[in-house]
Amino acid sequence: MLRTHTCGELRTEHIGQTVTLCGWVQRTRDKGGIAWVDLRDRYGLTQLALEEGVETDAVRDQARHLGREFVVQVTGKVAERHSKNDKLPTGDIEIRVEKLDVLNPAKLPPFLIEDDTDGGDDLRMKYRYLDLRRNPVRNNLMLRHRMAQAVRRYLDGQDFIEVETPVLIKSTPEGARDFVVPSRMNPGEFYALPQSPQTFKQLLMVSGFDRYFQIVKCFRDEDLRADRQPEFTQIDCEMAFVTQEDILNTFEGLVRYLFKEIKNLDFPTVPRMTYADAMRDYGNDKPDTRFEMKFVDLTDTVQGQGFPVFDGAEVVLGINAITCAAYTRKQLDELTDFVKRPQIGATGLIYARVEGDGQVKSSVDKFYSQDELRKWSTALNANPGDLLLLLAGPDTKTRKALSELRLEMGHRLGLRAKDTFSPLWVVDFPLLEFLEEEGRYFAMHHPFTSPKPDDLALLDNPATIGQARANAYDLVINGVEVGGGSIRIHDRAVQARMFGLLGFSPEEAQAQFGFLLDAFEYGAPPHGGIAFGFDRLCSLFGGADSIRDFIAFPKNNSGRDVMIDSPSPISRAQLKELSIKTDVVVK
Repeated sequence: MLRTHTCGELRTEHIGQTVTLCGWVQRTRDKGGIAWVDLRDRYGLTQLALEEGVETDAVRDQARHLGREFVVQVTGKVAERHSKNDKLPTGDIEIRVEKLDVLNPAKLPPFLIEDDTDGGDDLRMKYRYLDLRRNPVRNNLMLRHRMAQAVRRYLDGQDFIEVETPVLIKSTPEGARDFVVPSRMNPGEFYALPQSPQTFKQLLMVSGFDRYFQIVKCFRDEDLRADRQPEFTQIDCEMAFVTQEDILNTFEGLVRYLFKEIKNLDFPTVPRMTYADAMRDYGNDKPDTRFEMKFVDLTDTVQGQGFPVFDGAEVVLGINAITCAAYTRKQLDELTDFVKRPQIGATGLIYARVEGDGQVKSSVDKFYSQDELRKWSTALNANPGDLLLLLAGPDTKTRKALSELRLEMGHRLGLRAKDTFSPLWVVDFPLLEFLEEEGRYFAMHHPFTSPKPDDLALLDNPATIGQARANAYDLVINGVEVGGGSIRIHDRAVQARMFGLLGFSPEEAQAQFGFLLDAFEYGAPPHGGIAFGFDRLCSLFGGADSIRDFIAFPKNNSGRDVMIDSPSPISRAQLKELSIKTDVVVK
């Protein structure tokens, strides 16, 4: 080894020892009679001291010519530091340098390698290998490492077997767009990169591997945002001979284990909520339950008083923004503009203040008496000083808009702290959803999700198909869906029936999924599973909004790796080998 210790290791008990350190120069300070160098590696930072009359002139002259990020090796004695730094674990000591070797000089970095850097996102992504030297980025990846090790410890303790599944697979419909890979040995044919190992983990259950997991790369060709990358990582799991209750208990155990191991937080249990209740109370199938502010249906309360907006609405919903009655007109206008944004789509916002004396003052006073307005207050369980916010319109659209407004108010009131966690199971999803523009049903989760046993008969009647519930479940933390799964269909006849409901002809189903349907004829056990978004879990535990912060080499919002300039064209020779001719049409 080129070093005897790391830059984060030395303490007062090492005083007097001769040591050798290697690392990168963080900064230098030259006061004439004495020079200091801060040396950094991934373990920490140690101060080097070079005093006049102690070290040779040659060593001191070397130190004066060191630049930021030079890679150096130093040998010297550990000494007590005169001016201690209680912010550093090594702040009680320094190294009195006797020998210094420059292992590699460095160009001046394009941004400061500091916790608070002067580099913007684009610049840091271009020089990601330099960005990874910064403590916040390194700490994110260390958290990711600890999370991965904890997942493996827990699942190994539950008798799960880690099995790798193929990366080059068959393209299948449903879900997001596939990334496809041309096959040189099979001209005109393509592999797809897996959106998830779904069919393979089901085949492993047929094979008798009754508890499977892997921490696996998945790929989806979809538009990007803060919590989405073209390649991402799942904790993928499957179990045989289980019910939904078994899976919820097993993976609730995993979640509680991670919170204890990584955050030292105890959760005695993870509460459950039905999809219907989530949509009714929060307008969202992944509600943020760090705070209440539940929806109240005011339709019957407010209609019939001559206010056209309410009288003509399918639904009128309200929330109680506690303590916000003092909001100014400017603040209320900001909220109105917020809900009228195109991505939210409300046409306006009605508000009412509950005054200190219990009187209610609203933006539609001329249509409602004080007695009527107090009914609003009572329905929303409001107290003096509270602000009532109401939206009206079509049911689905209004719930979506009010959900966004609720989250905005939670943010404004400081109710969504990143160091507060509220895990939740959401269960009993609809099995299918009907898309008018497509004229057919789509699977709410995926085509292999089993209906609730009690709802199987609903699939035989066109009028009740949409009422069938899925044997499915999502794990939500702080309003973010971090995992989802279901009990699978293991009977060939039921799976064929599901494909038929989804618009597949028997021939299409056989062509796409024949291998799975055939496997079901050889003794498929009842089984189910779940997949967690590992990047999302890491970002939640790390208190960050973007999963990019927890991926070593992420893509930008255009799906590009600007560091290696990918994707990029390939040569004509490669295209010829692949039997491909390109004719790019720019949309």
